[in-house]
Amino acid sequence: MRIGSSIFLIALGAILAWAVAPGLIPAVDQVLIGYILMAVGVIGLIASLILASPGRSRRVSETRSVVDPNTGERITRNESRDGGL
Repeated sequence: MRIGSSIFLIALGAILAWAVAPGLIPAVDQVLIGYILMAVGVIGLIASLILASPGRSRRVSETRSVVDPNTGERITRNESRDGGL
């Protein structure tokens, strides 16, 4: 769930909980459904913000050492890159 869909669920839940007249949909507690949608939206928003934070990126570094067969010289190569999810 991304930030946009979380905000949409929060807005839809608020509309159902506070703006729509109770009893519009028979046999359904609209206020409860609205609060549930808002809670799911808030949880999704928090989770998407945590997953999108820059502190979660990982750095991967790799070191390789080889011996050049022509000269016998040892060559060491260091490589660093960002690790994705």
